Amino acid sequence: MAQRILLRPIGFTATTFVRTRPFSTVIDAPISPASQQTPPQVPGSSSVFEDAVQAMTPRTTWTKEQISEVYNKPLIDLTYAASSVHRRFHNPAAIQMCTLMNIKTGGCSEDCSYCAQSSRYNTGLKASKMVDVDSVLEAARVAKENGSSRFCMGAAWRDMRGRKTNLKNVKEMVKGVRALGMEACVTLGMIDAEQAKELKNAGLTAYNHNVDTSREHYPSVITTRSYDERLATINNVHNAGINVCTGGILGLGEKPQDHVGLIHTVATLPAHPESFPVNALVPIKGTPLGETKSIAFDAILRTIATARLVLPTTIIRLAAGRNTMREEKQMMCFMAGANAVFTGEKMLTTACNGWEEDKAMFERWGLRPMESQETIGGQQELAQQLEIDTALSETKDAAPAAAIM
Repeated sequence: MAQRILLRPIGFTATTFVRTRPFSTVIDAPISPASQQTPPQVPGSSSVFEDAVQAMTPRTTWTKEQISEVYNKPLIDLTYAASSVHRRFHNPAAIQMCTLMNIKTGGCSEDCSYCAQSSRYNTGLKASKMVDVDSVLEAARVAKENGSSRFCMGAAWRDMRGRKTNLKNVKEMVKGVRALGMEACVTLGMIDAEQAKELKNAGLTAYNHNVDTSREHYPSVITTRSYDERLATINNVHNAGINVCTGGILGLGEKPQDHVGLIHTVATLPAHPESFPVNALVPIKGTPLGETKSIAFDAILRTIATARLVLPTTIIRLAAGRNTMREEKQMMCFMAGANAVFTGEKMLTTACNGWEEDKAMFERWGLRPMESQETIGGQQELAQQLEIDTALSETKDAAPAAAIM
C-alpha cells in the first residue's frame, strides 16, 4: 500500500503586533493574537464536534468557543472520538520514542514559577557549564541503541544573545545527531531569525519552545518573558523551515478554560506544530509552585483528546510527569491520541521512565517504536528527496535534447 505523506504549508504572512517591554530581545516576527479569524458558520451545519470527528485535513481557524465545545464533551465520548481521528491520521501502535538531555544546567535568569533551573529560586540545583560535543553524541548513540529516533537537547538560557561559541557547539551537536540517523531537536530559549537559519543549515529537525499555558493565565506563571515573545520565537523557527515543537504544562494553577486557551494558541498558528508536548507539573521544592497539588488525570486525558481532535496530524507527546502515571493511565492517553514519549535516564531535571520499562510496556500492549520514516520529519525528508530525485531525472532526460540543439 502506498504511503500517504502529510505535509504542512511552509510559508505564511502574519499581521504584526509590537508590544514594548524593557527586556524584549526577540522581535523579528511578533504575532498578533487576532491574526487568525474564523469565518461564520453556515446556519444548519453540523456541530463543531461532529465536524472535528469527520475532518480529513487540519485547519487553523478554530475559535476558543469551538474548542471549548469539544473539550467539554462527556469524557467517554471525547476519548472515543479522539481515538477514531487518531487512527485516521496515525498508526495507533507506533509511538515515537524521544530522549532528552540537559546540555547546560541551571543559572537561568527567567522567573518561570515551576522551574528548578531558575537562578531566582533555591532548589538545590547547581548551575553548570555547557557539556562537550562528544559527551552529547555518546548519549545520543546510547539513546538510538535503546530505540529512540529523536534526540532532544535543552539549555537553561533565556535567549541566545552573545552566545556565538555556544551556538557553534550546538550546531556541531545537531550535525552529529543527524549523522547517526536521528531527528535532532533543541530548546535554547528565545532565538532570532538569523539564529534559526543557522540551526536550520546545521540540519536541525525541530525546535521546542513551549507557550506553557493560555495567554490569560501566562502572567501568573512568568513575568520575565511575554507571551508574544514566545510566539515570535515560534514564528522565527517556522519561517526558517524548522519543525515547531510547542505545548504546555498542566497543573500551574490554571482553570479548564486555560487548557482550551493553550490548545487555541497552537491551533491558530499559521500551521499546526509538528509536535505538541503535554507536561504535567512536577512540583520542585523551592519554586513558587513547589507545593502545588498534582492535577487530576481526567484533565490530562481531556486535554490530550481535545488536542487530537483539533490538531489531527500533530504528534502529541507525553512529557514531564509521565513517570507518575500508572501504566493503564498511559495507555488511556495513547488510546486518546498521544503517540510520543520521552524515554531514558531523565528529563531536564526530573525523573523519566526508563528504556527497559517502556520496552516492557510496549510489548504488553502491542506497541512499537515509531520508525524514522513514519515521523513527520521523516516524511518531509522523504518528500524532499523525492523532489530532488525527480528533478535530477528530468534534467538527465532533457540533456540529450539540449545537446542536439
